Amino acid sequence: MTKHISRRIFLGGTAGFVAGGLGSSLLANAPERSLRPVARSASFLRELQKPAEELLEAAKLGGRVGFAVADVATGKLLEEHEPAIGQPPASVAKALTAAYGLDVLGAGFRFETQVVATGSIVEGVIQGDLVLIGGGDPTLNTDGLSQLAAKLKEAGVKGVKGVFKVWGGALPHLRDIDQSQPDHVGYNPAVSGLNLNHNRVHFEWKRANGSYAVTMQARTESHRPNVRMAKMQVIARDIPVYTYEDRAGLDNWTVAKGALGKGGARWLPVRKPEIYAGEVFQSLAHAQGIKLTAPVISEARIDGQKLASIQSAPLLKILKDMLKWSTNLTAEVVGLTASQKRSGRPMTSLAASADLMNKWAKESFETQSMALVDHSGLGDKSRISARDMMQALRLLREAGELKPLLKPFRMLDKKRKVIADHPLSVHAKTGTLNFVSGLAGYVDLPDGRELVFAIFAANLDKRASLKKSERERPPGGREWNRRAKGLQQALIERWGIVYSG
Repeated sequence: MTKHISRRIFLGGTAGFVAGGLGSSLLANAPERSLRPVARSASFLRELQKPAEELLEAAKLGGRVGFAVADVATGKLLEEHEPAIGQPPASVAKALTAAYGLDVLGAGFRFETQVVATGSIVEGVIQGDLVLIGGGDPTLNTDGLSQLAAKLKEAGVKGVKGVFKVWGGALPHLRDIDQSQPDHVGYNPAVSGLNLNHNRVHFEWKRANGSYAVTMQARTESHRPNVRMAKMQVIARDIPVYTYEDRAGLDNWTVAKGALGKGGARWLPVRKPEIYAGEVFQSLAHAQGIKLTAPVISEARIDGQKLASIQSAPLLKILKDMLKWSTNLTAEVVGLTASQKRSGRPMTSLAASADLMNKWAKESFETQSMALVDHSGLGDKSRISARDMMQALRLLREAGELKPLLKPFRMLDKKRKVIADHPLSVHAKTGTLNFVSGLAGYVDLPDGRELVFAIFAANLDKRASLKKSERERPPGGREWNRRAKGLQQALIERWGIVYSG
C-alpha cells in the first residue's frame, strides 16, 4: 500500500528530489554545477505510485471492489475498476436520500408534532379527548415532548374528561428497518409517524449485593422518565445475551446475567413507538399538573382544536446531522415522507418507497444499477454501482447543496492518527455493514481541481456465512473493515497525486 503523503512532499515533491549519485561527487573535486535540488517533471512523483490493481490485491478483502473517479468540472472519467457491478452501498445510500429529500421536500421543510382537543375547554378541562399527533419528526426527543407539555399548560389545560390518544399514521408503522438484524441493536428500531429518541430506550444496570438494579428510560440530558412499555428481566445464563418478545402489548426483554459485569448502559430499539411517546408525554404532562389517562392508539387521524405544537429544525439541518451521525431512522423517515409527497399516496413499506427513489434517481441522473430496498442502506439487498454513484454525486455537485452536508473524511497515518496537515481535503459519506464498506464524495486537490468518486467493497460470501447472533460483532469483521478503510485512503492518495497538476 502507498505511503501516506505529507503536505511537504506532496506540494514540493516534484521540485525537491535531488539527482541520484551525488554521494560520490561530494567526495571528489568541486562540481562544475550547483548541487541545488533539480526540479523533476510532474510525472516523477506520479511514477512512484502503485497501480490501483496492486492496492486492491494488497488489501486482501476477498469479494469484489468497484470504484470510479472523475473530474467534477469536466466530467472526464479518470480511473475505474469494475465500475458497473452492483454493490450494497450501506450508509452511503444516505447521501442519495438527502438529495431526494431536498429535491422533493425542500431545504426549509419542517416536521410538526401537535396536540389537539376534540371538545371545548371548560375551566381548564377538555370536554372530550386529547390527541398527540405525530408528523413523522425523526428528531423528536423527550425534551421536545416536555416543551409540548409546557405549551399545553400555557393553553390553560388542567385535565381531560375523555381519553388520551396517540396517532402515528402519518407514516406506516414498521416493526424494524431490516429484519435480518439482531433484535437488540439500537440502529434498527421501529418506524412510525410518531417517533421519540430515535425510537430507542435507554437500558442501564448496576450491580449491588449480588443482584442487579435495572432502569428503562426515555433519557435525554434534561429528563429521565421511566417507561412501562419496555420491560427488562435479568436471567441467570451466559448466552444468548438478549432475547425479545412482543407480549401483552409490551416490549419484553431478557438479558444474560453473565454478560452484565459490574454495570453499564446501552440503547435498545423500541418496537411500539406510539405507545412509547404517549407514555412519556403522559409523564411530562403530569409534571405540569395535567392528568391524562394511559395512551390509546388511534387508527385514524382525529381532527380537533390545535392546542399546542412544536416543529423540527429545517430539513437542511436535519440532513446534515443525519449524514454526520448516520442515523437510520432519520433516513427512512425522510425517504418515506418524500415518497408520499412525490407520489401523492401513503407508503406501505420501505421497499415501495425506495423504489420511487430509485425511479427519481434514474430520471435525475440516468442511473442504471440503482436498486435500493430502503433509504438508510441498512438492508444488504440494496445495490448500486460505483459508476452510477459517482455520476449522481457529480451532477448533484452542480446544485451545490450536498457537498456542504458531507462531513470531512479524515486521513490517517500508520498509527491511525489524523494527519492534520494532509494536502487533500475530502468530504464524503461512509458506509459500513459486516464485510461491506463504501465511501463516496469529493476530493479537493492542492491545485484547485476537484474530483468526485465512489468506492464499494463487499465480501458477500463472508457476510452470508454469519449467523444472526454474530452480526453485531462478527469474527474478523473489525480487521476486514480496517483494511477496507486503508484501501479507500490509499486510492484517494493515489488519485490526489496522479491527477493533480
